Amino acid sequence: MKFSGAEILVKSLMEEGVDTIFGYPGGAVLEIYDALYHSSIKHYLVRHEQGAIHAADGYARATGKPGVCLATSGPGATNLVTGIATAYMDSVPIVAFTGQVACDLIGRDSFQEADITGITLPITKHNFLVKDVRDLARTIKEAFHIATTGRPGPVLIDIPKDVSIKKTKFKYPETVELRGYRPTLYGNPNQIRQAAQLIMDAKRPLIYAGGGVVISGAHKELLELAELTGCPVTTTLMGIGSFPENHPLSLGMLGMHGTKYANYAVCECDLLISVGARFDDRVTGRLDEFAPHAKIIHIDVDPAEIGKNVRVDVPIVGDVKNVLAEINKQLEPQKRPQWEEQIRHWKETYPLTYSKEGCLKPQYVVEQIYEVTKGDAIITTEVGQNQMFAAQFYTYTEPRTFITSGGLGTMGYGLPAAIGAKVGRPEKVVIDIAGDGSIQMNIQELATAVHNEIPVIVAILNNNFLGMVRQWQEIFYEGRYSYTEISGPDFVKLAEAYGALGLRVTEAKDVKPALEQAIAANKPVLMDFVVEREENAFPMVPPGGTLNRMLGG
Repeated sequence: MKFSGAEILVKSLMEEGVDTIFGYPGGAVLEIYDALYHSSIKHYLVRHEQGAIHAADGYARATGKPGVCLATSGPGATNLVTGIATAYMDSVPIVAFTGQVACDLIGRDSFQEADITGITLPITKHNFLVKDVRDLARTIKEAFHIATTGRPGPVLIDIPKDVSIKKTKFKYPETVELRGYRPTLYGNPNQIRQAAQLIMDAKRPLIYAGGGVVISGAHKELLELAELTGCPVTTTLMGIGSFPENHPLSLGMLGMHGTKYANYAVCECDLLISVGARFDDRVTGRLDEFAPHAKIIHIDVDPAEIGKNVRVDVPIVGDVKNVLAEINKQLEPQKRPQWEEQIRHWKETYPLTYSKEGCLKPQYVVEQIYEVTKGDAIITTEVGQNQMFAAQFYTYTEPRTFITSGGLGTMGYGLPAAIGAKVGRPEKVVIDIAGDGSIQMNIQELATAVHNEIPVIVAILNNNFLGMVRQWQEIFYEGRYSYTEISGPDFVKLAEAYGALGLRVTEAKDVKPALEQAIAANKPVLMDFVVEREENAFPMVPPGGTLNRMLGG
């Protein structure tokens, strides 16, 4: 029996265990949508293709499973580009399907034609243009394998319309063999021994945990390493949730808007153990003064990251879960009272704080979100001050509960990502902590949430500014607010127009009751928290500065 390419695509997805797709139909994918009509796969119709890929991204980050999205050719495909780049920077497993004009029309500037494989070549882990229906099932198998193994990332499959129509026999491959693609999963035993010895010999060791810990599910091994050696742990933005922030050894986030005590610890440690992190500029500040007294162990599944930004004394290529498990076997329990006392002194002297005077503070809103949820929620964010406040003032204790665009810093990410996260983890309360600027970039996805009865909550920290850009203008441009003051819509009326619940809060005493009402509503809620207009996100390392010279806080 023969099946069309569209039917083969759907059957292949079912073989991969896919039960959820986010997408938007169009002419080049009509055959695929017709095949989906008869399948058991749940399709969520978004209101913009960027919403589809961000939702797939949020789904992947919340569940650990690959996210899947579908768009038509031309503008439908190009509308995925920002979301693909977002996933690529943060190593998120996504398989994106795009329609394409028929094979004989490719390269002729045909209606709704775009060279999407060429466009996305720098921002995908791999991509495919399938010109023969007989290659489709194998290509899909390879795409899921590539997206989810080694360092995960987005893979795109471009399918011409005639390929979706033509028929062939269906046989889904059981295995994948890709020449030249063999991710290293286990660390070199000699380097693991060297790392273990350095840890045992160090007087002031520090663990620097990144998103790789979350991706590999290595949070238990990380906790064991920290408790076994008495080693404090600081995380990147993407590593938040990999180590419980209510643990005595937790230093919270490091870097540009990290805690002062985390940054001071980096500057004074004699051994830095980097686990699944990439030493990006927002973490390191000036490279020549980053961890100046430390030897560095760098554990990462991607060999291209090791030595890319900083010198490394012991490089270990491998899946961090496997590597940490092997290192832990070679360690003995240790105490470092002088280092512990120094860390305790920094924590007491430089706590994360803010002024309680004046109007409603955005930090207070985030703290109340934590109090109401008791930490049992998934928090997504937009990008800017809202993102930093969410990272600083909510206490995360589990992996995959903080979902944000880290590497690319994509405004408009949080709402569709929240939708994807809620679809993937329906038992969790999901709250998007947003700014009044970034929320408007994909506000149309509120319709997706309402139509599909997905009870996500959006908490807008509304200051009538593009907050982070305004902060930089205040500090570095002598307060010249060049085109950063904005006037948004009436968010309560906008929520009601979409069919969601709209709530406005202007005073601190009303924050907790409003949040409790939003959670109890069990429907999409848009909350307008009117906050202090010129509140700044501190501490802050100035661009080009060093971690031990922070502003504010």
